[in-house]
Amino acid sequence: MSKVTTGATMSLDGYIADPSHGGFEHLFQWYGNGDVETPTAHPEMTFRTSAASAAHLHALTERTGALVVGRTLFDLTKGWGGRHPLDKPVVVVTHSVPDGWEPESESFVFVTDGIERAIARAHELAGGKEVGVNGGTIARQVLEAGLLDEVHVDLVPVLLGDGIPFFAGLGIGPVQLAGPFRVVEGNEVTHLAYRVRRSA
Repeated sequence: MSKVTTGATMSLDGYIADPSHGGFEHLFQWYGNGDVETPTAHPEMTFRTSAASAAHLHALTERTGALVVGRTLFDLTKGWGGRHPLDKPVVVVTHSVPDGWEPESESFVFVTDGIERAIARAHELAGGKEVGVNGGTIARQVLEAGLLDEVHVDLVPVLLGDGIPFFAGLGIGPVQLAGPFRVVEGNEVTHLAYRVRRSA
């Protein structure tokens, strides 16, 4: 079965957002501080990064076959206008299918019976490629369920001072990671990848 990975851009003090789910003007500067263009499924959203970060993003997109996100992110982005920027199918973990959306389409599948079923459905959609899990609550649930293989961090040189940790409320710690097995130095960002160590 393909790997399940999660990733997030994180401040040096360990936050993926400020307390009000913002702070992205500081965290995401690296998406626009270079001269190499990386297009997305949305023409108005083109990343301009360093060459190293562009190669990192390209490899990530090529490895990924499907995504798993929570309902909060889906609602915040308004469903990305109907298609995720990575142009991959997205499994949304939710208690109910949102109004105006089909339970399953080419772009989105809404799973209402738990994280294990969501990951299983994403594996089906991924076609042998990796399943990418959104950071935050969903990543924590997948890790606690023993289904997470790798943690990727885009570490940026900013201190938010307070905010939302990558794995807020983790109930099974400490969890040991191996690595980093991949380090890519971009412009004002370091891309790191770790493997989750399985307990005996």
